[in-house]
Amino acid sequence: MSAILPNTESASPPSPSPLLSLSARLARRGVNRSRRLWHNYGVFWLGAVLVGLVSVAYAKLVDFGFELFQRMLSHGAWLPLVVTPLGAALAIWLTQKFFPGAEGSGIPQVIATLQDSRLSKSLLSLRIMIGKIAISFLGILCGFTIGREGPTVQIGASLMYAMRHGYRRSSAHIERQLTLAGAAAGLAAAFNTPLAGVVFAIEELSRSFVARNIGTLITAIIFSGVVALGLQGNYLYFGQIKALTEFHWTLIPVLIAASLLTGVAGGLFGWLMLNVPRWMPASLVSLRRTYPVRFAFLCGLAIAVIGVASGGTTFGSGYAEARGLLESHEALSPLYALLKFAALCVSYLSGIPGGIFAPSLAIGAGLGNVMAHITSVIPLPAMAALCMVGYLAAVTQSPITSFVIVMEMIDGHRMVIPLMAVALLSTQVSKAIAPSFYHTLAHRFLTPTVPATRQA
Repeated sequence: MSAILPNTESASPPSPSPLLSLSARLARRGVNRSRRLWHNYGVFWLGAVLVGLVSVAYAKLVDFGFELFQRMLSHGAWLPLVVTPLGAALAIWLTQKFFPGAEGSGIPQVIATLQDSRLSKSLLSLRIMIGKIAISFLGILCGFTIGREGPTVQIGASLMYAMRHGYRRSSAHIERQLTLAGAAAGLAAAFNTPLAGVVFAIEELSRSFVARNIGTLITAIIFSGVVALGLQGNYLYFGQIKALTEFHWTLIPVLIAASLLTGVAGGLFGWLMLNVPRWMPASLVSLRRTYPVRFAFLCGLAIAVIGVASGGTTFGSGYAEARGLLESHEALSPLYALLKFAALCVSYLSGIPGGIFAPSLAIGAGLGNVMAHITSVIPLPAMAALCMVGYLAAVTQSPITSFVIVMEMIDGHRMVIPLMAVALLSTQVSKAIAPSFYHTLAHRFLTPTVPATRQA
């Protein structure tokens, strides 16, 4: 008797359960939605967090470098006469050889890329970011008068621009968004001034593009700012000063005088840096163009001589001197502002990667120190703050950014009107002397074939 077997050939496969089919479709939808969210927001948020981390690490590195330089000074005040020139020559050689595009503050490079996206690959890259960090660290290690805030703008823009590879389909619009947000987030993290980051992007970097992307900017600044606050705490960059409590009509002449002094000084700095062939001897102009390493050696020697003559106060960014004037009534030498001005000019002429924000604030504080020797109507800390905002506004010709930066750094909300008035007046004085410093330099990146004398 044969067994009866089922006909497997004619049997149809069991139909999937409707519940299982629905759950599979929902799972696929969830995965696709997560991918879209990641590409739309996750890449951007990750970049903003990385900007905050790199900005804090860069700030710590620069502070550590200047501590090493000060330790060197304690072993011999004459050592900068040897170390600074050699370090300057090495820094410029490395910049010319491996990191072209990293010289200067970095803000003109960012402005140029926002105006012509074709420059982004040469001026915004991870190579530029590494060079900016390494060479500016070497510069501060040798006592150059440079700051880290301007370089942080280019570092943040470079890092965010590199995040374009995280998008499936990048575009010029996305790349410009990333660049602008990274630059603003970098400045906000450098000074711990989130509002200043937004204002800086609107006033200085891009005047039309940012209006449509203000939410993107604020998001990037929030993420990078949270990281900076988490690692460094909620601190004031220059501490809290004794502000003006009451406004008197007798203050008006002093505010006008401060505006004129800082406006002329800031405009003079811009004119000197933008018109080098018109005042520098022809032999030095030729040396600067033909042998930049040798010229940097001479610049380093000049910076060392100025630093030794000032008793070491002109070395570095000037943060300690400015904070000392804001927090106490201990005045500096009346020559401090002039010597710091000279050190900043020589440092920038050398071409070393480094910013002018912090040194400009220190020069402004020094000018306030001079005015405090002349009049006692305004206390020294408040006078230093007023001249800081005036000189920074005159150099950058961005009065609102300068006013917001200084106000947030010193918690100067009770000095809003005087700070704003000095920033606006000094900017107008500066404009009568020289054009916009950053935008003129950015134009030279856009038109590199135009001779420097014609551009000036």
